[in-house]
Amino acid sequence: MAFYLEVKLALFSDLHANLHAFNACLAHAREQGASAIAVLGDLVGYGANPVEVVDQCIALQDQGAIVIRGNHESLALRPITAGKTMGGLTAQWTHDTLSVAQRQWLSSLKLEAKVGPAWLVHATAQEPASWQYVTDTKKAAFSLRGVNHDRSIRWLFCGHVHEQALYVEIGRDKLIHYRPLVGESIPAIAGRRHLAVVGSVGQPRDGDPRACYLIFDLSEETICFHRVAYDYFAAAKAIRDAGLPEWLATRLELGQ
Repeated sequence: MAFYLEVKLALFSDLHANLHAFNACLAHAREQGASAIAVLGDLVGYGANPVEVVDQCIALQDQGAIVIRGNHESLALRPITAGKTMGGLTAQWTHDTLSVAQRQWLSSLKLEAKVGPAWLVHATAQEPASWQYVTDTKKAAFSLRGVNHDRSIRWLFCGHVHEQALYVEIGRDKLIHYRPLVGESIPAIAGRRHLAVVGSVGQPRDGDPRACYLIFDLSEETICFHRVAYDYFAAAKAIRDAGLPEWLATRLELGQ
C-alpha cells in the first residue's frame, strides 16, 4: 500500500447503476488530479445500468482500484431475501439483468479495505455486515469502535448514507458533526480521528441532484468533498425505458 501514500484517492459510493453520474464523477476526479480510485459499495440497485456500471468497476479493479461490497450487492445476489423493502424493489430485476460472471464477481468483493491511515467500508466499521447508517454522532462513534484495534487509522470513510458529512472525534465516543462545504480542502486535526461520509454518486438525497464524491489526498492528509453536475434527465429516462418504478426516475430529478 506504500504506493497510495503519494496519491489523491477518489472515493465513490452508492453508484446505484447510474452510469451517467458515475462517468461524470470519474471525469471530474481525473481533472482534479486523482490517481487512485476506491468504490465503497452499492454499485447496483435502483438504476437502469447495472451491467455497464459493474463492467466499469471490474475494469477499474483490474487497473488497481479498490472495490468493496455494499448491501445492494447482497440484495442483487439473493433477491429472494429482499422482501418488500424499498431497496428490494429492483433486486430481482438487477439479479436477472447481470450475468453469472458479474454476480460471481460481486460475491467476491470484501466488506472493508485499508489504505495507509484510512479504513474504507460501505456502512460501519463496527459490524459492517449489519448495514447500519451513520446518521449522527452516536452512530459515528459506534462505527469508529470497529477500528480501535488499529492505532494507525486516522480516517474512516463510508457511504450508505446518501448525504455528505464529516465527524471529528473529540473524546472517547464523543464526536462533532460538520456539514462540509463543497470544494473546500479540509485538513486532518492532529491527534483526532475523522469519519467522512462520502455521499452518493448515483442517488443523492439532500435536495441537490448533483452527484457526490470525495478526494482524499494521502500525502497532505486533506479531504475535499465534491458535487458534480450530470445529465440526470438522461439517467431518469433510462430508468423509465427499463420499466422500473417511476419514483426512481423522479427522485433523481429532485435529488431526493
